[in-house]
Formats: sequence, structure tokens, C-alpha cells
Amino acid sequence: MIEIGLLPNARAAQAFIDYLKGLNIQCHAVQHAQGVGLIIIHPEDEQRAREELLHFANNPNDSKYLQASWDNGDTSTQFNYGPGAKGLLQQFLTGAGPLTLITFFICVVIFAGMNLGFADAIYNQLSFFGAVPQSDISQIWRVFTPSLMHFSAMHIVFNLLWWWYLGGKIETRLGVRPLLFLLVIAGTIPSVVQFYMTGPHFGGLSGVVYAVVGYTWLMGVRQPQCGISLPQAYMGFMMVWLVLGFTDILGMPIANGAHIGGLLVGLAQALFDSRKQSSNNE
Repeated sequence: MIEIGLLPNARAAQAFIDYLKGLNIQCHAVQHAQGVGLIIIHPEDEQRAREELLHFANNPNDSKYLQASWDNGDTSTQFNYGPGAKGLLQQFLTGAGPLTLITFFICVVIFAGMNLGFADAIYNQLSFFGAVPQSDISQIWRVFTPSLMHFSAMHIVFNLLWWWYLGGKIETRLGVRPLLFLLVIAGTIPSVVQFYMTGPHFGGLSGVVYAVVGYTWLMGVRQPQCGISLPQAYMGFMMVWLVLGFTDILGMPIANGAHIGGLLVGLAQALFDSRKQSSNNE
């Protein structure tokens, strides 16, 4: 059995399954945190099924899919529309792996501490080299820990939503190794870049966020069967946000060096991982 892709909800998945049934391709759905997975039974149907899924994704309202549901649908089919409001916590926890969630909660705890009267103490311990007196190269953690500090609600919400959404995808589909690499490398190298651009006073997970954005997008382009991807519209939004960071439009200080450095780290790692997977498949 082979998973050929995801659709956003059970009704869309069932419409596509009914259509494949008319093509004598056996397929069934499995529920994921990010949507509904499509599993085909026979490997020889994989290429045709992937091609049909691409057509369906581009035009799901085509009348032929509605007709297929009438012709091949099963009236006993029950739709699972997700866990509902009461299951949001469960969906949050199952939509990401341990590394994603631990990093998420560390950032939340640090942000809460900074807003409960401990901002100076936390900044003294976690800021980059040179940001406070008596901070030197022997305190090696300072090259990474600025990534865990956030200075506004908008800052942390924006970063952690992207981190959970994309970091969770990477960890649950590809494992902890690529995400750990992105977290550590994109949490350090972009900080060094930002230091040389603006000095030691900065913080936030933005560099890592741009790393997982670049990684997810390029892996989806080069290895679509890996199970992760980023829609072009989302990638376009992040590129526009990157460009706006160099202007005064956003009305806040932006760590542009960290953004660019993180994006390059993510693209480089995706290039390496996608080439490695291609070699393994040959």
C-alpha cells in the first residue's frame, strides 16, 4: 500500500476515491492531523493515481467527480470531519512530534517569564554575546538561545504557528533528524549573521521558521513523494514578508539577517536531503 498524498477533508477525499473506483483503482482514506491521506492498494496504480490527484487538486469541482460519486459512491460511507472544538488540544499534540512541541513550550515559558517581571534576568542569561556585560565566548549557549526569546505577542504567535505547522510536518513525516538539524543550525548561523548586521540585541525563532519554510517548499518541489510541501501562495507570502522587513512598513524591528540566513540553511538542507533520497531510490 502506498500513500499518494493528502486532501484537506473527508468529503473531498471520498469524492476522489469514488472517481478512482471508476478507473478500477482501489484507494481508501486515513485520517491525519493535517488532513486525509489517500492510500492505494496496488503499486502499479501509483503513477496514474498521482496524476489524477494532481488534476483533482487543480479542479475539484469538475462535474466528472460529482458524477463519479453518484455512480460509484457508497451511501453507507461515514465522514469524519475531525475532532471538533473539544479535540483541538489533541489535534495540536498529534499534529507535531516531541521536538516541535518541546521547542514550542520552551518559547512560551520564556515569553511568559519575560512578561511576569523576569525580563532582565532572562535576557541577561539568554542574549547573544556582547548584549550584556560579562557575556563572552565561553558561554557557548548564547549563540543559540536568542532564538528562544520573543519580545511581543505578535512576534511569538507568528513564529510559533509556523514552527508548529511546518516543524510538525517535517518531524512526523521525515523524523526528528532533519528538524533537529534545522533547529540547531538555523538557530545559530543566522544569529551570527544578524549580529554582524545590527549588533547583539535581537531574538526570536524567525531564522528557524524561515529554515523550515525553505526546507518544506524545496522538498515538496524536488521530492513530492516525501509527504511535505508548501503551497506556492504560502511561500510567496513569506517572501513578501521577507522583503517588507527591509522597509519601515511593518513598524517594528525585523531580524532580516536571521531571516535570510535561515532561509538559506533550509534550502541547502533540502537540496542535500532531496539529492540523498534520489540516490537511495536509484
